[in-house]
Amino acid sequence: MKKILVPVVLLFVCMIACTDENIGNSLNDTTTVIIEDSSFTITGNSVYNAKVQSRTITQLLGRISDNAYGNLSSEIVTQLMPALALDTTRVTVNTIDSCKLMLRIPETGGFTGDSLVPMRLTVYRLTKQLPNPIYSDFDPTGYYDPEAPIADCAYSVATTQIGVYNSQSTTSYLELAVTLPVEIAREIFTLYKTKPDAFVSPREFAEYFPGLYIASSYGTGRVMNFTDTGITAYYRHIYKSSTGTDSIVDGVQMYAAATPEIVSNNIINLNIAPSIKSAVAAGEAIVMTPAGYELRVHFPTQDILESYVKRSEGDLSMINSLALTLPVEEITNSCGIAPPANLLIVKTSQKDRFIAGDSLANDKDSFYATYDATNKCYSFSGMRAYILDIIKNRGGVASADDMDLTIMPVDVSTYTQSATYSSAASTVTTKIAPAVMTPSMARIRLDKAKIKIVYNKQSLL
Repeated sequence: MKKILVPVVLLFVCMIACTDENIGNSLNDTTTVIIEDSSFTITGNSVYNAKVQSRTITQLLGRISDNAYGNLSSEIVTQLMPALALDTTRVTVNTIDSCKLMLRIPETGGFTGDSLVPMRLTVYRLTKQLPNPIYSDFDPTGYYDPEAPIADCAYSVATTQIGVYNSQSTTSYLELAVTLPVEIAREIFTLYKTKPDAFVSPREFAEYFPGLYIASSYGTGRVMNFTDTGITAYYRHIYKSSTGTDSIVDGVQMYAAATPEIVSNNIINLNIAPSIKSAVAAGEAIVMTPAGYELRVHFPTQDILESYVKRSEGDLSMINSLALTLPVEEITNSCGIAPPANLLIVKTSQKDRFIAGDSLANDKDSFYATYDATNKCYSFSGMRAYILDIIKNRGGVASADDMDLTIMPVDVSTYTQSATYSSAASTVTTKIAPAVMTPSMARIRLDKAKIKIVYNKQSLL
């Protein structure tokens, strides 16, 4: 294939001091035209992906059933990160009087389904360390004793949670407190006193306390995404005051919690509705989570390049933007299951490496877009660097790899960063991972997708 050699001009600058003697041709002797070209098409199909890496500490628990979606169940296995230091001032094994497993969900958007339906969870201790990497089709058999549960709890969103407030993120949460045997907190306290090296990292701690398996043991109608999970100990300080009387001070401390450093996994079983399967078999582009459908598409990279060169041949030109807009049809259902919050575009050959490496979109060979519920679409507006890289580094010749892309639902974590010298703030993306936080589905109208390249063409008169 013929290489494309394109002069890309960013700015014309007159470098000659103008006098009466050197007045001549200038920028006034040029004409500039802005060209928009959206004559391209994108094709593709849905690909079933039942094996994903969670790569997140958000834990999905529960069961849900919907004729338009299917049947979903999700359970949790997780290691725990130990606290760096435990309070040992006037605390002994005997002053620890209770222990709870604390599970928090965001007050807004923390569950899908019916808030009132009663459900039950059962907690087990893991008996050996979890594998790493771990995937959504993990089988916990052999990693716990099914005859030895350590906790059992009935719950619903409306009746068993209490409101709490996270002052660091200004987010309100609902909190579920599951009573654990006090011996667990006492065991962790004793381990800290006798083997403090076990608290250096989650790997060392997991040798003594491999983690928890949290199973959904009763009820259907709701799945909840827990964003904070930890074991909390409660104890009492009893000591003589300066007056000689006994004083009692209650204390509480998180002994271990799920953090980004530990191995955590959602065990997902999704039985997709027959109507969705039929739509996919008929060629419709469906995305679905968790552990459902993603898209594999052919992006017309070479067509875009050749059209750009053909229409700007002999002139100076500059690419301003390249954008992809994907229209969405929401799929009607009874559980409020919406389209995925975010979609990621990545080269298919790089998808597994992107996820395993906790990569972030770089706008060169990976991009993400947030769902626009008002206009019902995903808009990938920052693809300019993708096309310029091929022009600059490969002579404008796209490889098959450049045109074979995967579009997959993802969970995106962000952080709002305040500016040092102004009131302005910027949002920084900190994590992109396969979408497992909540069920979602949507029909992507590839037949109505719009790819638009915009560039300036400047010709000498």
